[in-house]
Amino acid sequence: MPDSVRVSVVHDTPPSVPDFTQWPSFPFEGDLRVKQLDDPVPVEPPRKGEGLRECTACNAPDDAYIWVGERWRVRAMDRPTGLPMVLILESRTHLDLGDLPNLLAAELGVMTVRLERAIRSLDGVARVHVNRWGDGSAHLHMWFLARPYGRLQLRGTFLSLWDSILPPISEAQWRENLALVAAWLAEFGGRPLAEPPRIQWQAPSSLLAQSAAADAAAAAAEAVSVIEAAEEIPEPAPDADDAAGTDDGTDRSDPVDTTDGTPTDDSGTDDSGTDAGDKDDSGTDAGDKDDRTVSDTGTVRSATETDPAGTTADPATEPAGASAPVPADTPGPGSRTAAAGAPPTSTLSTSGDASTAR
Repeated sequence: MPDSVRVSVVHDTPPSVPDFTQWPSFPFEGDLRVKQLDDPVPVEPPRKGEGLRECTACNAPDDAYIWVGERWRVRAMDRPTGLPMVLILESRTHLDLGDLPNLLAAELGVMTVRLERAIRSLDGVARVHVNRWGDGSAHLHMWFLARPYGRLQLRGTFLSLWDSILPPISEAQWRENLALVAAWLAEFGGRPLAEPPRIQWQAPSSLLAQSAAADAAAAAAEAVSVIEAAEEIPEPAPDADDAAGTDDGTDRSDPVDTTDGTPTDDSGTDDSGTDAGDKDDSGTDAGDKDDRTVSDTGTVRSATETDPAGTTADPATEPAGASAPVPADTPGPGSRTAAAGAPPTSTLSTSGDASTAR
């Protein structure tokens, strides 16, 4: 009698929790109690795809999968979960694992390795757990679960439990991962059906304001630089004739012929049309001061010397950037006309330097 009572007490007392509840990967803590096992059933109920039960995998269209091939298809969950990726590999033919012919059995190994590599190529994935239970459906389906990198607590047996416990990842990241895996598989054949998330092109109004402010600042900086350049360049002294409003055709800046005291015009010829002190106006007389011109470097060169453009140098060149008035009379055969490409003199020009500063 005491022995029977002792046995009854042991039967009613649930066993202690197993050691794996102390593992770091075990997702629960606190007081736990092990359920009592139900009595075994004599006949197991049919799975999906067995007996009269329809097969979900056989009835699913291709657009329900992220990648489809001639003999294999890959599908995902209907929404994001806690793990970076959870995928299921299925055969097109309604066969279970032990029913696969040699061709499909060999391809199953290839597809398993290929899909594992594709998932492991995602950012933030350390390992891929491959599982096959087969208790819910008679159609072959292999589970692929990605363990996040650095999450050591998720290692091992309970990764599938953690998938339901962890907060789900963002839908954008989930869809991007699906598209990457599908594209990776498509490199070896089949068709990728998963598309990356659409980019929301919403430009904030602050960008327009920043752009307008930048343009205004650039315009202000350019205006200041031009003004400063103009202030630093001295203005040339105005001509007496120009200041009085009358112009007799001669300027103070016109060089004076030292032989007869007659100022020459801007074209290089004497205002009188002839030079009484010159032996000739052809420029061959080395003693004529009229036949010599001062270059930019301060050296005197003969009138027979030509500038780089191939024209005779002008003894009195107008400041750079300013246009000289063209005399009405036509220069004589012995006159020296101003070259179109004459080198600039050392006289500063406000307009020319300001344009350079801009």
